[in-house]
Amino acid sequence: MTDALGDRPESVHNPGVAVARQIFFRARQFEFVFPRPALVMGVVNLTPDSFSDGGKFSDPVRAAEHALELVALGAEILDLGGESTRPGAKPVGEAEEMRRVLPVIEQLVTRVKIPLSIDTMKPAVARAALQAGASMVNDVAANREDDAMWKLVAEFRAGYICMHAQGAPQTMQTNPVYADVVQEVGVFFRERLQRLQACDVPVEQVVLDPGIGFGKTLAHNLQLLANVRSFTTWQRPLLLGVSRKSFIGKLLGAEVNARLPASLACAILAVESGVHIIRTHDVAETVQALRMAEAIEAVKK
Repeated sequence: MTDALGDRPESVHNPGVAVARQIFFRARQFEFVFPRPALVMGVVNLTPDSFSDGGKFSDPVRAAEHALELVALGAEILDLGGESTRPGAKPVGEAEEMRRVLPVIEQLVTRVKIPLSIDTMKPAVARAALQAGASMVNDVAANREDDAMWKLVAEFRAGYICMHAQGAPQTMQTNPVYADVVQEVGVFFRERLQRLQACDVPVEQVVLDPGIGFGKTLAHNLQLLANVRSFTTWQRPLLLGVSRKSFIGKLLGAEVNARLPASLACAILAVESGVHIIRTHDVAETVQALRMAEAIEAVKK
């Protein structure tokens, strides 16, 4: 990897992985080449009302320390968010969201050599974060109709996580309905890739995320997890975020901080089905689980 924008990026890959059709993912000065061991994206919530750890890291210094701990534990991407997207969450203004995220990005950008992702629905916040040194935009509002965010991604050559959602966080879990959730998410990906290309975003900058828990019932989430391999046809990295989510509690009755085993089960099965990036609060446990699963998979006959 390089520090200066515009320099040729150094590939981040594992030459020991079996040869397969290569997929490139580029996010400004960073480049990842798949197949390779699954990437673990560490979650850094900078909100007072996150469903999982809201308020724990609202202080910028403490948040930066937490982020550095996640890197030490094996995170290869950090995802920083200043607005909760849990079901029913209240919107946050641009100025407040920037106040939460920018000081942390500014602290981390000179201290880590991995991509920083800004988890935001707002182009103005994304621009400020990219100007501060972020390399990726995690867009849970990729179902948007305006193209301001996509043009911004093209301008900065940023990585872009295109996540499927039905509705907005305030209302998405009220009554989500699909005729065929797997097919409809696939159609969404096809249409979004076309829209992104029209905005001059190269496909190499795009990651696809089926959006577990974003406008989906328990049954919808299970259907997507069971059929996630179908999305590999797009030849783009797939990201999955299931960590501690409410569908686990609905199925198993587990409270938020008791959902790690189920989160790991989903992560392992997803990676075996072709997912490339796992977004998680529990970095050390996820890294260990995935490396073990990958070691077993590597010696299968």
